[in-house]
Amino acid sequence: MSQEVQQSEWAMFRRHWRQDGLASVVVFLVALPLCMGIAIASGVPPAAGLITGIVGGLIVALFAGAPLQVSGPAAGLSVIVWELVQTHGIAALGLIVMVAGAAQLLAGVLRLGQWFRAVSPAVIHGMLAGIGVLIFASQFHVMVDDAPRGSGIENLISIPQAIIKGLIPADGSVHFQAAMIGLATLATIIGWKWVPGKLKVIPGPLVAVIVGTAAAAISGFGIAKVSVPANLLEAVQLPAWGSVPEMGWTLLTAGLALAFVASAETLLCATAVDKMHNGPRTRYDKELRAQGIGNLACGFLGALPMTGVIVRSSANVDAGGKTRASAFMHGVWLLLFVAALPFILEMIPVAALAAVLVFTGYKLVNVAAIRQLATYGKGEVAIYFATLITIVSFDLLSGVVFGIVLSLVKLLYTFSRLEIETKPRENSPCIDMYLRGSATVVRLPRLASALETMPANTEVHVHLEELDYIDHACLDLIANWEKQHKMTGGKLYMDWDSLEARFRDPERRRRIAAA
Repeated sequence: MSQEVQQSEWAMFRRHWRQDGLASVVVFLVALPLCMGIAIASGVPPAAGLITGIVGGLIVALFAGAPLQVSGPAAGLSVIVWELVQTHGIAALGLIVMVAGAAQLLAGVLRLGQWFRAVSPAVIHGMLAGIGVLIFASQFHVMVDDAPRGSGIENLISIPQAIIKGLIPADGSVHFQAAMIGLATLATIIGWKWVPGKLKVIPGPLVAVIVGTAAAAISGFGIAKVSVPANLLEAVQLPAWGSVPEMGWTLLTAGLALAFVASAETLLCATAVDKMHNGPRTRYDKELRAQGIGNLACGFLGALPMTGVIVRSSANVDAGGKTRASAFMHGVWLLLFVAALPFILEMIPVAALAAVLVFTGYKLVNVAAIRQLATYGKGEVAIYFATLITIVSFDLLSGVVFGIVLSLVKLLYTFSRLEIETKPRENSPCIDMYLRGSATVVRLPRLASALETMPANTEVHVHLEELDYIDHACLDLIANWEKQHKMTGGKLYMDWDSLEARFRDPERRRRIAAA
């Protein structure tokens, strides 16, 4: 940061340190259960998620281009991380995250931040919904102290089995006990939205985890608990450099895929956070560089990858955060809590954290987003569901790529669709020609054929009211045809002046007509 910016931010912090301090505590309380729960959903120890949360606070917040955005492990990456861990092993995860971080840092240096925002909203909402379905399906099994199945489809299909295990007690089985803790946790999260306004400062997921933990302790249930090392340094796994030659191109492709998804989620989150406050706007390239630095650090420490996360960021803004200090201090509280009180974390039932993620997965399937997309046409809704279904059926990257391809196909269709309707007027030498859609070089032969069918010595009125776009190739064609039509005694009437505002080249048509 420049000296002027540093002085400005320091002045802001001195004015708002009380608000930032309170906001940092709220964000810490939101982040604590999510860091552990997302780690479990990703197939890694909870400490890996806590380390990522700490790095997101202590490192990324200092360099962030979105000062009020909070970074840490994201539910949106848990599916892709789980797949990477299952395929390549947890030892290779650090290398993949480092490649992703390096790619993000390079993209930020090359000023590619704005391009990540060009992904269709239908793809992004479909991606989040697909992730939500996968998280919901996998963590539903964990909520009853059972293991997730091999794929998203298998997890979905076997949910009735998990329900039966959770509802019907069996001798020597902890599934029923875990289900009771999970249901208590879910009920608390859902019911917390009806508490009085002042109590809403306390995050619902934190209250729910406390309720689940207390219920498990009082009942004496022998269900699975969170495992956290007494010393956080024990959880650090330095990169397995010996795996680099063995993984080869797989390391690069996996890292780039992770970088793409993480960057898109981060920058879309930053855009959403900008709408929540009146402070400094996001500097996208700077934010991308900060994320790259953070993921390089997380990869080196063997932790989870990070993104900017909307739940913690919105909690930061709602709690009154004004500067990057609130995000930084939340990392300090995470570090102090994990270092000084790890025994408290070990009291938390895994079923309670899984219940938090079941609710998170449900919220990611945003029905309001589907209604909003529907206002832009059925094509956007189709892209949404195609992305969602592909993610659930195959994997996250395939779903995102398929959604982007469909968006490009829709774009090409939109810019290649041209409807031409001709209506002769009764008892008149006039013919009305209506152009709808986009008149581009792709449809130039069709336009030429329609013009060539016009009889000589007629008045042709071309109507452009429903035309979305017309390129210069089609304009040249019409201008040349007008010249030839005049030689047969005909006339062409078209509102050339209305096109000037779009193409700002009215002289081109006149030059062609006069040639």
